[in-house]
Formats: sequence, C-alpha cells, structure tokens
Amino acid sequence: MVLIWNERNYDSKYIKLLRYTLDKSGLDTVRIIASDSLWEPVVQSLLLDPELSRAVDVIGAHYPGTSSVKEALKTQKKLWSSEDYSTFNDEVGGGCWARILNQNYVNGLMTATISWNLVASYYKDLPFSRDGLMTAEEPWSGSYVVESPIWITAHTTQFTQPGWSYLHTVGHLAQGGSYVALTDCKGNLTVVIETMTRDHSVCIRPPLPPFNVTSQNATFHLQGSFASIKELQVWRSQFNFKTKKSSFFETLMLRIPLFDGSFTLELAEDEVYTLTTMTTGQKGSYPDSPPSARFPKVYKDHFNVRNPPFSEAPDFAEQTGVFEYYINMTDPGPHVFTLRQVVTERPVTWAADADQTISVIADYQWENLTVSCDVFMESMKAGGVFIAARVDKGGQSVRSAKGVFFWVFADGTYKVTNDLAGQTVLAEGLSGTRAYGWHTLSLTVEGQYASGLLNGYPLWKNAVVLTTKNGWAAIGTHSFELAQFDNFAVVAEY
Repeated sequence: MVLIWNERNYDSKYIKLLRYTLDKSGLDTVRIIASDSLWEPVVQSLLLDPELSRAVDVIGAHYPGTSSVKEALKTQKKLWSSEDYSTFNDEVGGGCWARILNQNYVNGLMTATISWNLVASYYKDLPFSRDGLMTAEEPWSGSYVVESPIWITAHTTQFTQPGWSYLHTVGHLAQGGSYVALTDCKGNLTVVIETMTRDHSVCIRPPLPPFNVTSQNATFHLQGSFASIKELQVWRSQFNFKTKKSSFFETLMLRIPLFDGSFTLELAEDEVYTLTTMTTGQKGSYPDSPPSARFPKVYKDHFNVRNPPFSEAPDFAEQTGVFEYYINMTDPGPHVFTLRQVVTERPVTWAADADQTISVIADYQWENLTVSCDVFMESMKAGGVFIAARVDKGGQSVRSAKGVFFWVFADGTYKVTNDLAGQTVLAEGLSGTRAYGWHTLSLTVEGQYASGLLNGYPLWKNAVVLTTKNGWAAIGTHSFELAQFDNFAVVAEY
C-alpha cells in the first residue's frame, strides 16, 4: 500500500500520475490509499472523477470517531481508519482500543484500523508519551511493559487473518457495547464483543459523546451455515478500574455449547469477549522485563563501530536532521569512526520543524550536568555546530525549544543562547574555530549559571541561564549541513 502526504491537502493529478508510474514500473499490485486526513473532500473528488476513482483503492481517514459518511459508501471503495488510537496506553487506553476496533466497523464499515503507534519507544517527555500498544522507552535498561492494548488486539488478530470478511450481522448491544462477526468463508467464525463504558474508553481524539453501558444478558443466534456449530472457544478480558486487578486475554476452560445455533452470555461492564471456532489461539509468553532504571548519570559514546547493525547511534533521538555512523577515511588519527549529520537541505516537513538539526539524549529531569563532544564542521563559511543542556522541547514543538546551547562557527566565533533558534544570546565572542578541524566543546550548567570550554580551555563562564531548569542534553548543527561528532560524554547530578 502507498499513502498520500499525511494529513495535508492532496493533489489529484499527483495521485493519477503515481498510479500510472506504479503500473508502468510493474507495480500494479501496489494499491493507493487516499487521503489520510478527513473523509472530505476526497470522497467527493472520487465520485466526480472516474480516473481518480480508478487510481485509488482505499479511502483512509484519520481518527474518524468510528463514523464514516454516506458518500464514502457510494464510492464502493474499502474504508479504513488509516490512523487511529494515539492514546496513552493505560487501561483507559486499552478500553479506547477495544471500543474503536469493533465500532469502526459497526458504525463506519471500516475494515481496517491502524494504530499510531505500535510501540512507544521514545523518550517519555517527548510528545505523545506512551501512545503505543506497548511501551519500550528505556534501551539503556531494556525495560518494557506489555500494556493492555496488546491483549485487546489479540482478541481480533489471534482468531482472524488477512482475507477474512466481516459479516453484515454486526451491531450494538441492547444495554450498550457492540459486537462484530468475521469469517474465513470456509466455515470458521469469530465473534468479538466489547462492553466498554464511556469514561473507561476515551480516546485522545475526537471528543466522545456520552453513552451508557450496563450489565446485561445477550443472546446470539447463528443462522445459515453457522447454525450447525456446536461449540465455541471463549477468551475474555475484564477491566477492573476499582480494584486495579484486571485480567486480559484469558481462555475460559469451559467452551460455550450452542443449542439450535444459539448461546447466551452474561456480560458485565468493561469486558471484551472473543467466541470462535478457531482452536489455534494462545496468549503466549515473554521474558520478565529488566527493572526500569534512569538514564546513566555518566554516559560516553565514542561511536567506534566498524560494522554497525543500525545506521544510528543508540539512545540519541533525532528531532530534525539525520545523525548516522560514519567512517572518516580522511582522518589518520582518533576520529575515524564518528557520528555525522547528513541531511543538507531542510526537508518538506509535516510539522513546523526547526531550521537547525538537533538530536536529544539522556534524562529530561537532569538539571546540573556537563556535556562534552568533539565537533568537526564541514561547511567552510556558514558552518556551525552546538552542544546543549536542559533542552525542554522536542517533536513538533522543537522549533521553540529552550535550553543552554553552546555554538561554535566556522567563521571563528562562538555564541551561547537560551534557545535553539539562537535569538536569546547569553554570551558571544571570538573562538578561532574553523571548518575541517576538530574542536572539543564542553558545557557545564549548574544552578542558574553556565560555562564553556573550548579544547580544554575556558572560553566563557558564568552566563546566567534565563529559563529551563531541566531537560535533555543535545547535539546539532546551525543549518542542514554536514558535520561530525565524536567522543560524546555527559555527566550529571541526580
């Protein structure tokens, strides 16, 4: 599948050209989803433009609130929630996921729901903390948490496969909640039921109108070829928001017998059931997670990796730009293996990204710390690099990040600023720094004062830090330019 530009205005001519180019390149089985935003105006465009309609296979909407529009059904296209969830993955987040997985089809006939994101593996103080189906945000400790949305996902994915179809006999339960039924068209049947209450299933967006769910007995009647089914496997998840002792994806040893194709369930509030003919379901297991730990207060990375398994160094989190392992074949000495910023033009961005490149690292709660790094500028006139401490923002807010930024430039000057944009200057002067030579920067921030060393000698001291009491360490460049970093180190006080 190929998607159009995320949550931005689409160009019908581009979509048609993309379809033509894919077909001409022998990629006719690659399908196009449009427009990864709202249902409109793409639905109207598809109805009015036959060529565009032939180019698009799936209409994808983001965070549809389980609803589609009538005009979307008229297109006879597959409807997807092509981005959804994005909710803090506590048990309310699990309830959100349970509700929309069912009701995206019940209310909106959407046959796919794609979670953003799958695994929350980024610093927790970045935007959208824990907005994944599980959490693994401490690579230095290896700690991870299999959150409730993982088990809620299993209620559907353990007992269906791509190619299964939803039955038309889906709907809402009399006392609230919903049910869906899917089949492989070979005699197998899976029914998923959820009874999530409103306050225990709120998603991050859109706003959720009030509704009521109460305990109930629900009777289901199987008809047609399914009427001959004699028993169903049963799997259950029970959220318990009072005792905090929920149980997830448990198999009930007693199979439910069917009489004349019918069965009855006692359904409490905030439950998820799967009833299925499939006998292959299993909860699975995983090793105990290592204990959670703070980022080490003494940290070093020399980037001496000859054959790295990944292009990026561990623990660094790029907010703009791309920092990759690099083998510097022109260096005869200690800087053969470095970390290099490689993007040389500001890309077309989804958010209001910064004009500088920046990669953050370490513990957001750190206040007093020393950051040091060897730097190498590769732009003769306009080159500039920085190290930083107490960086307070990332993600789509990185443009307005504040902290303590120690810059050196290829024109032989330095600057200390209180912001990434470089507008609030704390100190400045001559440094003697030039491109194509290695320089060692060191930045110490303690209390409301900061000082800096260049090549082991004091360059400035006792600059008064105006804002930010804590934040990440960081490295970066003045623009989208080539630059190298080596022997990064940070020492902090807890």
